[in-house]
Amino acid sequence: MSELQKISVAISLIGLGHLDKTTAAPIKPRDGDVRYADGISWNPGSGVGVYYYKGATSAWVLLG
Repeated sequence: MSELQKISVAISLIGLGHLDKTTAAPIKPRDGDVRYADGISWNPGSGVGVYYYKGATSAWVLLG
């Protein structure tokens, strides 16, 4: 698969709402960032789940 095809697939999956599990917090998170934490290598507070970054409090908040 070419690099352009890989990029196309990644963008399509994001557009469909797919998030890969993340094993580490982003180095420079921005307000509104969304990540799917694996809950083991990276546990933002409530284990595995989808979190968003709330810049006003500098905290990752579990969705749902």
